[in-house]
Amino acid sequence: MDTRLPPTATAAPDRARALQPLLDAHGAEMDRRREVTPEVVDALVKADMLRLLLPRSLGGQEIALVEFAKTIEALGYADASVGWFINQSNVSSSTSAAAMPHETALAIWGAPNIGLAWGARHNRSKAIRVDGGYRLTGTWSFASGGRHTTWLGAHSAIQNPDGSPHVRHGGRADDRSFVFLRSEAKIIDDWQVLGLRATGSDSYSVEDLFVPDERAPARDAIEERREKGPLYVIGSTLLYATGFSSVTLGLARRLFEAYVTLARGKHSRASPNAMAINNAVQREVGQLEARLSAARAFIHEAAREAYEAAADGTLTLDHRIKLRLATTYGMNEATDVAIASYRAAGTTAIMNSEPFERRFRDAMSASQHLQAMMPHVEMVGRHIIGVDNPIQHV
Repeated sequence: MDTRLPPTATAAPDRARALQPLLDAHGAEMDRRREVTPEVVDALVKADMLRLLLPRSLGGQEIALVEFAKTIEALGYADASVGWFINQSNVSSSTSAAAMPHETALAIWGAPNIGLAWGARHNRSKAIRVDGGYRLTGTWSFASGGRHTTWLGAHSAIQNPDGSPHVRHGGRADDRSFVFLRSEAKIIDDWQVLGLRATGSDSYSVEDLFVPDERAPARDAIEERREKGPLYVIGSTLLYATGFSSVTLGLARRLFEAYVTLARGKHSRASPNAMAINNAVQREVGQLEARLSAARAFIHEAAREAYEAAADGTLTLDHRIKLRLATTYGMNEATDVAIASYRAAGTTAIMNSEPFERRFRDAMSASQHLQAMMPHVEMVGRHIIGVDNPIQHV
């Protein structure tokens, strides 16, 4: 039976924006439960949010990168945890599927409700090469959305049976991504965190789990990439960066708009004048709008250029470097806008009944992600100066 959703004429960003009333209604409950509610999961599936980047050959949408950024931004505006989960699942699913045999990928992602959750690699994981596949052992963390997915994934370096590192053609160490059923893993309920609580980003482990070759792609290796679309040429790292930075843009926009709404009607205890006629408030609002809009424009420009170059076979290191800089810069600018908006709201911001507190916690948690770290900017600076070639980090 074909379980795929019918094609939709509604653009993905518009479908994401249409979910806002539901996400607003469920936001506090999802934060309390530390997971997305079943009603929201169902709505995300009906809006086909789990297959935004999946290859068209598998029934996916394979939308352009800028459209993906706008879609994730719209979800992040409504609820950061949902945007985070949808970005993580889409990039993990699509890049893994693009490097798998077609029939294997179709068997995994042929239905519209199948997501993939992924965790950061643990240095103590190991995958031993055996006939027909690998024996995988390890523990991984941060499986965002993993409570709602059928499949989990994990990275690990490959070892030969004698314990020596396995080397791919070309002399590079073999590092692969493994896809296995969630039911085959031990789930560790350790997601007790400041913000992004509804992602339910638990840790998980497997012990001597057999994973067949066809579900162990080297997802960013050119020689194993089956799908040739521009998304898969750009690769997982920059796709993740584009999505996560877009979550922070949407989140910061929501906090900023809450600040503006408050300023229109509130008197500060520190001033006899209404916030709306305070010159300092007016100046700050203008500056924050400029910073947020500029960061968004930079991300979209870099994403569009990289995508178009990947589509016509001219993607260069300079395109990758620009997208890396835009996404890292964007996440940090969004964080600064979120902090300024929270602080400007005064004691109003600490109330659970107001739109600041939960979103501020989400913004602070998102700011700690690897994609926002300053070494990325330093890498870009080295490239511009010409100190070294950072291709392996982009």
